[in-house]
Amino acid sequence: MKNKKYIITAILGATILISSCGSEDKKAVIDNSPALTVKVKTVSEDNSNPFLSVSGKIEAVKSANISTRMMGYVDKIYVGVGDKVRDGQLLMSVNNADVSAQLAQVNAGITEAEAAYKNAEKDYNRFTTLFQENSASQKELDDITANYNMAKARLESAKQVRNGVNAQMGYANIRAPFDGVVTNKFIDAGDMANPGMPLLEVESPDKYQILAMVPESEILAVKNDSEVTVQIKAMNKNIKGKVTEVSTSSKNTGGQYLVKVILDKTDAHILSGMYVTVQFPVARKTTTSAVMIPIEAIVKNGQLTGIYTVSQSNTALLRWLRLGRTFGDEVEVLSGLSADEQYIVSAEGKLFNGAEISNQ
Repeated sequence: MKNKKYIITAILGATILISSCGSEDKKAVIDNSPALTVKVKTVSEDNSNPFLSVSGKIEAVKSANISTRMMGYVDKIYVGVGDKVRDGQLLMSVNNADVSAQLAQVNAGITEAEAAYKNAEKDYNRFTTLFQENSASQKELDDITANYNMAKARLESAKQVRNGVNAQMGYANIRAPFDGVVTNKFIDAGDMANPGMPLLEVESPDKYQILAMVPESEILAVKNDSEVTVQIKAMNKNIKGKVTEVSTSSKNTGGQYLVKVILDKTDAHILSGMYVTVQFPVARKTTTSAVMIPIEAIVKNGQLTGIYTVSQSNTALLRWLRLGRTFGDEVEVLSGLSADEQYIVSAEGKLFNGAEISNQ
């Protein structure tokens, strides 16, 4: 009995010892990771740019997505992305066995119709002469004339059918619509091509335009033939341009108006898809100063955009924003951030809500 008491006492003592060790371990799990080093800026209101500036994208003035009207497997593609092509050059062929069979059948029909037409023409000429010599009746001449006209109509109909089949053959052999460069390839040899499906994209690099969206509060000040300054962000270079088209409806563009600008000729290596900032020679109508932040500081989560700010306890705090127009490398903040607040531009590590930070 005494031994049992000693055993129970030993077990209780071991349990208390293990529990105390566990509690000490839990107390020891403290986040002692060093604070993230971050670069912080203070929000300022921008009054330096009194002119209207909007974002846009470069595209070739002459560009085409090439497709076919017939269904079939792609036999061969003769060009690749980046290849220069000439107007009418063969780019791709689609299997056209069915169309070739139709063409052979139509050609055979034309041969038969031509033979019938020649015989009908001979009969018509002969009976016309006989009728003039009073050797054939009017009824005989009328019958021969009707047969001649029908043979002629059948031959013309067969030729029109051949024109239609030849047009289908043209859809099987896809050619370049103009001189240019192949910029995209959407299909490979052996794939099935469907009517209306984009197969290749060709554009002419001779002339470029910019598609820019202007808000309704400013669109009335933008005029055709206006000279504008275009800043190409990838090159940090300014190029002149001219407004050639101003849309009068924002029905399908989210309440903003499409403006097209033709770029002046330049030696700069411009590529389609480059983003630019277009500065129009009109004063902005905004009466209040804009809160501007760099685009690189923006955090995106799906459709939401935000920025990490600095809390009073010197931790990172994610703040969701409503953004406006883009001016160069900066974007306008419509709501969610006020002047003189601090925000984080970059961090040496992964930022998250509540992360301790250390300013550079």
